[in-house]
Amino acid sequence: MEKITIEFPDKSKKEYDKGISGIRIAESIGKRLAKDAVAIKVNDELKDLSHAIKKDAKIRIITYDDDEGKEIFRHSASHVMADAIKRIFPKAKLTIGPAVQDGFYYDIDKKKPFTPEDMEKIEKEMEKIVNKDFNFKRLDIKKDEAQKKFKENPYKLELINDLGDDTISIYKHGEFFDLCRGPHVPSTGKIKGFKLTKIAGAYWRGDAENKQLQRVYGIAFPSKKELKNYLKMLKEAEKRDHRKIGKDLELFSIHEEGPGFPFFLPNGMVIKNELIKYWREEHRKEGYVEIETPIILNRKLWERSGHWDNYRENMYTTKIDGEDYSIKPMNCPGGMLVYNEKVHSYKELPLRVGELGIVHRHELSGVLTGLFRVRSFTQDDAHIFMTKEQIKDEIIILMDLFDKFYGKFDFRYKVELSTRPEKSIGSKEHWEFTTEQLKKALEEKKIEYEIREGEGAFYGPKIDFHLKDCIGRTWQCGTIQLDMSLPERFDLTYMGKDGTQDHRPFMIHRVVYGSIERFMGILIEHYKGKFPLWLSPQQAVILTVADRFSGYAEKIRTSFFKEGIRIEVDSRSESIGKKVREAQLRKIPLILTVGEKEETNKTIAVRTLDGKVRFGMDPEMLKKKIMKNIADRKKDFNIKN
Repeated sequence: MEKITIEFPDKSKKEYDKGISGIRIAESIGKRLAKDAVAIKVNDELKDLSHAIKKDAKIRIITYDDDEGKEIFRHSASHVMADAIKRIFPKAKLTIGPAVQDGFYYDIDKKKPFTPEDMEKIEKEMEKIVNKDFNFKRLDIKKDEAQKKFKENPYKLELINDLGDDTISIYKHGEFFDLCRGPHVPSTGKIKGFKLTKIAGAYWRGDAENKQLQRVYGIAFPSKKELKNYLKMLKEAEKRDHRKIGKDLELFSIHEEGPGFPFFLPNGMVIKNELIKYWREEHRKEGYVEIETPIILNRKLWERSGHWDNYRENMYTTKIDGEDYSIKPMNCPGGMLVYNEKVHSYKELPLRVGELGIVHRHELSGVLTGLFRVRSFTQDDAHIFMTKEQIKDEIIILMDLFDKFYGKFDFRYKVELSTRPEKSIGSKEHWEFTTEQLKKALEEKKIEYEIREGEGAFYGPKIDFHLKDCIGRTWQCGTIQLDMSLPERFDLTYMGKDGTQDHRPFMIHRVVYGSIERFMGILIEHYKGKFPLWLSPQQAVILTVADRFSGYAEKIRTSFFKEGIRIEVDSRSESIGKKVREAQLRKIPLILTVGEKEETNKTIAVRTLDGKVRFGMDPEMLKKKIMKNIADRKKDFNIKN
């Protein structure tokens, strides 16, 4: 039997018989891997596990833990749902059913609207299909044959006619078949945990001129336990919705006069300013200088940077004095102009330049979500200019800085390395060199990372940091992007040790928060509005048992306020119980109470949001304790110590 050589992600190689399938390779590695496998990646192309490999190749076994695996799994679930719908409603017409970030959907043309009872029936039918454990089979057929198979479905015929290929792929399980590129999981039995979540309206191909369809959403997991955990997380996430908490705590608002453009209210500005204050303090320690560049700049600059050709669809443009200008979607080009204002020497490098710049990007209205997806945001940008020899050390210094920031908020994180995308600038050699530098830094720090092929920035490879919050969700925030293209495009130079000015610096683009607005949204949900003392819009409130104790309360407030503590007095003629409940709803960390006993003994009673109470506390001692907690930016406040 003729042999072929298979190379694995760890660079190890092994010989197999020509024509071996992906599942057989997985089985040769281990039973657990074969059980968890959903597909195989052959020379960067996703294939079914049944795919026969007939020549030497680089392969990777894809499991549900991989992002590609989740997408394949969810898309397979959409086929199972479509099959169930056709079984119950034979006259319904299927259109498209892709995987999406948190699950899948299928757009259906059906005369009567789906009801909750219909959803239950569909789920029960899906259960039957899963229990049958039908194999997913790929069939490559001629275009005319595909047209015959889907002759009763005008939507599928339209899709077939749009395809330029003479051969069309369909996927079949049991008696059901659907137009599909694949790949799919090996069989329907893999999809053990699923649930249909909601129904929405959707126009065919997103065009309001076309017929409105019914979009049925669902989620799917390899086990019912994972489904149960996800549903539990969803329920908790609803309680943490930053849009609701943001409104309740008067942090921010978004108005129809500016969709995607958040308004920050006084309480929200406190949090934003505290994040910026922390950012400035830590960056000053690391030797950064700060600049500010204009929001609107001439088209010529964006052409030179490459944004006009590669990012224009996301840019807001205008005309000034008859010339094209753009509101900046990124801070980088302005930073290049600042660098070029004077001659630099190798003795200055690395030069770390930060900018808290407001940028604007045109996002589609359908994806705007609170602070998570906006059209205007503050990017905590920085550009580091360095020599070739300094690259690895600078990346390591950055990773330590990121670790410090994320640890401050109790975030764990995973790391991804993204490589050259299809739409990019710069030479192949530059990309290979810069990608290798990022890998070396990650490996020296012994940080585990995943490679995301083709998902780098258009000007260079990048390391992305995905934060994990307290309920298990992940958020992409920080990024380190290594760039050799912009220094060339802007002819950045420095004077080397040889006294010549023709040395080209290397450059890192990086953000820690990413978008301060988005990071705030994440923090609101992470903390459920119960911020640590240093971040809380209002850090303490003094409640009076009766109006006659207002003078004592005000004296304490004034003393605390002079030290920068955000505190107020609630002397309303309401019961102390009601005032405590209202303070708790406002998520005020420290609820202080004064009455007869406290005024007589010159003390104060302290209650925290976790229900702990301490009586007879000396106000001066409490003040010092609060000030120390804020200065150290502690994660919690212990009144017992």
